[in-house]
Amino acid sequence: MTKPTPPRANTATIRKAIKDLVAEVARLAPATTEGDATQAQRVLIVEEMVGTALRLYGDNLNIGELRLVRQALKEMRAGFTLFGKHRGMRKVAVFGSARTPRDHPDYAAAVEFTRLLTQEKWMTMTGAGPGIMQAGIEGPTREWAFGLCIRLPFEERPNPLIAGDPKLLPFRYFFTRKLAFMGNADAVAAFPGGFGTHDELFEALTLVQCGRNAVIPIVLLEGRDAHGESLGYWNKWQSFVKDALFANGWVSAEDEELYTIARTPPEAARIVTGFYRRYRSSRYVDDLLVVRLDALVGRGACEALTREFAPLIASGCVQEGTTLEGDDAPEGTPRLWFHHNRKRFGLVRRFIDRINELPHESGL
Repeated sequence: MTKPTPPRANTATIRKAIKDLVAEVARLAPATTEGDATQAQRVLIVEEMVGTALRLYGDNLNIGELRLVRQALKEMRAGFTLFGKHRGMRKVAVFGSARTPRDHPDYAAAVEFTRLLTQEKWMTMTGAGPGIMQAGIEGPTREWAFGLCIRLPFEERPNPLIAGDPKLLPFRYFFTRKLAFMGNADAVAAFPGGFGTHDELFEALTLVQCGRNAVIPIVLLEGRDAHGESLGYWNKWQSFVKDALFANGWVSAEDEELYTIARTPPEAARIVTGFYRRYRSSRYVDDLLVVRLDALVGRGACEALTREFAPLIASGCVQEGTTLEGDDAPEGTPRLWFHHNRKRFGLVRRFIDRINELPHESGL
């Protein structure tokens, strides 16, 4: 006799079961310092995530697709958890060739650059392989470095400088690794390299250009050959970008502001740290671009910024203050804000540079 098939639950019953499950997990989880509103929002988001995960079962995905989603979620959680322990520390993402030998001038330059930033209390994020990645850990030492390791058939083990460190994070997928890099980078530094270096560099440029990542300094350190002579590596790259991209209108003229070529490690370090001379961070509150600073700039400076950067402003003018509804920065944080048209992020970089040029004791 055929056993009867039990009736399937309707959508409302499934949603209630998910809600009850997440509520119970939230009750058992360690207490947080968040307010009730934020905690309630977290619960709703997790409910949606659990619901999405359960719907994957009924979407007839094959085993490979399910494993991909499972692994990607695990890798994102591991990244968020690790970097959450070091929140508040400035971090630079360092990219470059894995084939650069230890006795090469570029290796020495990467060691010097990252060491200079460590002296300014910056941490370094780089790959965990050889070449520039190993130099990016040797400079700051493993205490100040993260190794984001990608599983490749020809790079199976992390370099000895980061092996076994709790800040070594393995990834199966490039896209989750890129999320970890760009989601935590306060700056990007690129040394000469191959396809992988260019992939990571263009990822950073694209995310900033499209407003999907906060504007950050992107510095390209000019390479040298084995004898210490300049290769003109990034200057040649820039010539291609100008001749093939800018000249054809495929990128905007001000997008050149998104990166800077540095001749020496000290110059590169000054570019990175100088970006945060007065500027601290930025975020959107609805259509307002809110720029947090270490000091107010004054009414005269706001008026001058409004005139100079009118192409960025959808309406109104640049304003300043120490409180703004919807901005989660602590009360009393100096900040500027304006209605941004969500375009021309190269010009936003110039806006930040202009703010950093202001003397602290007066406006423009």
